[in-house]
Amino acid sequence: MQTLLVLGSANMLLAVILGAFGAHALKKRLTPEMAAIYQTGVQYQIAHALGLLLLGLIYNNVLPSNLVYTAGWLMFIGIILFSGSLYVLSLTGVKKLGAITPLGGLAFLAGWALVIAAAVIG
Repeated sequence: MQTLLVLGSANMLLAVILGAFGAHALKKRLTPEMAAIYQTGVQYQIAHALGLLLLGLIYNNVLPSNLVYTAGWLMFIGIILFSGSLYVLSLTGVKKLGAITPLGGLAFLAGWALVIAAAVIG
């Protein structure tokens, strides 16, 4: 199954684009605080896109477990909720969007917990 590899690669591509966009096009538009929030979104997107790639390789070559596959989807959901909310927050200044960010963090945590479970269970 190539789904996790595609999701990981697409998110890496998007993270590089968004990182460059933030560093250049948004440089003068964002306050230092909002630029830091935006950058946090990029960093977590990169980290978890790499996680998706790793999980795709693990699923396809080492451990084809439903836990690994589900962990990948949780990481993808985490990217959308965590990084996505930080991007929108930094661009709009709407602080209420910060309430969505922890849900993405929980999805990341749940995904990594499933990876641990898959490794232990085998």
